[in-house]
Amino acid sequence: MNTSTIDKNQALSGEQPHAVSPRARLAAIVLFAAIIPTILMTAPAVAAQLASQWHLGPSQIGDLFATELGAMSLATLPAFWWLKRIDWRRAALLAGALFIGANLLSIWAQSYPALLALRFASALAGGSLMIICLSSAASTANPSRVYGLWVMGQLVVGALGLSLLPHLFEQYGLAACYLLLAVLMTLCLPLARYFPRGAASPAQSTQPAAAVPTWKAACGLLGILGFYISLSGVWTFIGSISAQAGISAQASGELLAVATVMGIVGAGCASLIGNRLPRLLLLLLGYALMAGSLLLLLGAPTLARFALAALAFKFTWTFILPLILACLADLDRSGKLMNASNLVIGGGLAIGPTLAGRLIENTGGFQPLLIGGACLSLLSLALILGSRRAP
Repeated sequence: MNTSTIDKNQALSGEQPHAVSPRARLAAIVLFAAIIPTILMTAPAVAAQLASQWHLGPSQIGDLFATELGAMSLATLPAFWWLKRIDWRRAALLAGALFIGANLLSIWAQSYPALLALRFASALAGGSLMIICLSSAASTANPSRVYGLWVMGQLVVGALGLSLLPHLFEQYGLAACYLLLAVLMTLCLPLARYFPRGAASPAQSTQPAAAVPTWKAACGLLGILGFYISLSGVWTFIGSISAQAGISAQASGELLAVATVMGIVGAGCASLIGNRLPRLLLLLLGYALMAGSLLLLLGAPTLARFALAALAFKFTWTFILPLILACLADLDRSGKLMNASNLVIGGGLAIGPTLAGRLIENTGGFQPLLIGGACLSLLSLALILGSRRAP
């Protein structure tokens, strides 16, 4: 069933397809999007438990997380087909049911290959739900505000998970995490009825009817890719940067924990500002601060300089992301471009640490990584600005 058929059926029945309360839709987007990446957001705690309970080696743990990230990204490919053909609410219910089932079965997995297959299925379902969340946010009146809450919800759940999961693991083992995910998704599943049934029709859309040039869409996607390569490459090795500067592991860990809070603040600021200030000004300011925070890490930063850089980097990272996604939403509210962004984000997260590790090994230091990261973030800014619709 495609979305045009859905709209015709709704017209015959007298149902208003987009009469859902904006707050209800916002709750559905934020809550689903917060639950889906919990495993990845709490990776340090989950990885430690996999090592102690399942006795997995670093390569096996890495493969498991790579599988989850890869499956979430690969969900983009079938979505190109079903986004225009299947009711998004029905798709959300089906994906949610698969997510619940895969997590429940993960509790009783007896072998590593079985766990790997179940985590792939769970992440594939989660990726499909994330695409629905991204596409639904693009159809709202104020996408930058919604994407800010989208990011903030993920960070809050991640912070809570990192603080609670170690205690739950002591009592109940890894099963506690998978059961918690299944329960949370079960509680959220009734909210699926608040998603749109499909992309807005041209008559419902508030966007200009003119088609967006392909090169603008490509610039937007490449801008996101550069942004994620830069941030994931530097953030992966930020602890190593502090260690080389002679900062203790305890002080560094405490600062990075505070940085997580600053990430929540950054996303919250983006959500509160929304459309109140010119997006161009916010993008220029945010990217400048992000590049500047990377350059502050050059040399052997003191504790104070490292703290300032880490906090500013995390704040600007989560502040910029909602603005970037809102720029893409302005280009296309059908869901196709937001679907593609899901694949690009996963690719950037995977490419960043890989490139950064090889760059560090080949140069013997962090300076090329930091300068390269700052330059790449500025290139991302240029691409995002080039992708924007003409005012």
